[in-house]
Amino acid sequence: MWTLFNGFTPMFAGMIGLVLTAVLILGAAIAARVSSTAFRYVFWFALGLTAAVFVKNMETWGVYPLLALIAALVAQTFALKGGMKTLHLLRMSLVEGAQQALPVGVACAIVGVIIGVLTLTGAASSFAGFILGVGEKSLFLSLLLTMLVCLVLGMGIPTIPNYIITSSIAAPALLKLGVPLIVSHMFVFYFGIMADLTPPVALAAFAAASIAKESAMKIGIKAVQIAIAGFVIPYMAVYSPELMLQGDWTFATVAYIVFKAVLSISLWGAAAIGFLLGPLNMVERGFAAIAAFMLVAAIPLTDEIGFGMSVVFVVWHVIRRRRLAPT
Repeated sequence: MWTLFNGFTPMFAGMIGLVLTAVLILGAAIAARVSSTAFRYVFWFALGLTAAVFVKNMETWGVYPLLALIAALVAQTFALKGGMKTLHLLRMSLVEGAQQALPVGVACAIVGVIIGVLTLTGAASSFAGFILGVGEKSLFLSLLLTMLVCLVLGMGIPTIPNYIITSSIAAPALLKLGVPLIVSHMFVFYFGIMADLTPPVALAAFAAASIAKESAMKIGIKAVQIAIAGFVIPYMAVYSPELMLQGDWTFATVAYIVFKAVLSISLWGAAAIGFLLGPLNMVERGFAAIAAFMLVAAIPLTDEIGFGMSVVFVVWHVIRRRRLAPT
């Protein structure tokens, strides 16, 4: 994280993370054999200081000093009793890491072909231009269109390729409409993931169907009903970037928007499920949905109206529950 925030490339940051992980594993094996607590602290301090110096002078010395440090730790670990188990653990970690990277690499290669086709055919630019055209008249309609496209693009695709496809096609258009970079990427990624529970594909629903011995479509529809509040949060992040610590945020504004988001989620959930402190009738559910919508809408006075309706809804529901409670 430190290397990323200081302007180094992700490749460099990942390499440093792997190297220091290897140093940590080998160092832990050696430190475990040191009986004195004081010497153990001295060992960790010296090892951390040495690694920090090597990382700090990476541009001058290159990666070779770190590799030499790992080689020295490997030699020391090899001489310890039980050190072979540690070396085997390190080796298998490298093997497992390579195995986990293969599907990602293949997926990225396939996604690269898809992105290339969309770019060469002009489909991506046409889609972006259409969103920009709609966004000039209504940002909400462009967000709604982007959500629908991401739900289609994310169907049946693993997480990483899902993000690559949606971010390369839909996110740039939102960025040009003034949506902050991180918010635009998270918006498309969020709805790309939501495709796992959105019919007709809904891979998560199909997995649950085999366990519950029930119709996958029925489970998918119920999953959307339960998660309906989750479809609202990305819109709140766009209209209130403070939710993702973007823009001119303060602790007060972040606390306010988080409170508003939690209240809106609660109201949406109650309206969708039909239960809060007890069962809700259709009038209560409709009232709760309108109150939640007012909290989401970024129009003057909607927050005040939403908070007022929320208070009325809670008081109304509590009084109604008490009246219906058996004496």
